[in-house]
Amino acid sequence: MKKDVFDYVWTDKKRTFLGLPWSFTRYYLTDSKFITRTGIFSVQEDELELYRVLDKKLVLTMGDRMVGCGTIVMNVRDVDTPVKEIKSVKKPREVMKLLDQYIDMNRDRYRTRGRELYGGFDQNGIPEDGDE
Repeated sequence: MKKDVFDYVWTDKKRTFLGLPWSFTRYYLTDSKFITRTGIFSVQEDELELYRVLDKKLVLTMGDRMVGCGTIVMNVRDVDTPVKEIKSVKKPREVMKLLDQYIDMNRDRYRTRGRELYGGFDQNGIPEDGDE
């Protein structure tokens, strides 16, 4: 099988309740995208542009804290995945800092801020007509 073709900044696997990386879900952070790859025989990749991230939250359950893992939940202005979960990764606070850094870098690159992504769409990501 071919090695990873991404030029990534960070990568990790989803961990089990014991903190072991026995999973077929792998996360990649590049300088402009966040990629989730799942599967072994039939592989699916989901990409999201970092400048589209609206909000992030860190979820630390007791089991995750015991093994040094955590889940990052991102609200994204994306049609197919409006809520992206990065489940059970090691050192989640460091990953959050890295995400913050690259999200801000991409917002500066595209000259967008979070408030510009809110207008013109309803809660489901469908453009509003304004004819009401």
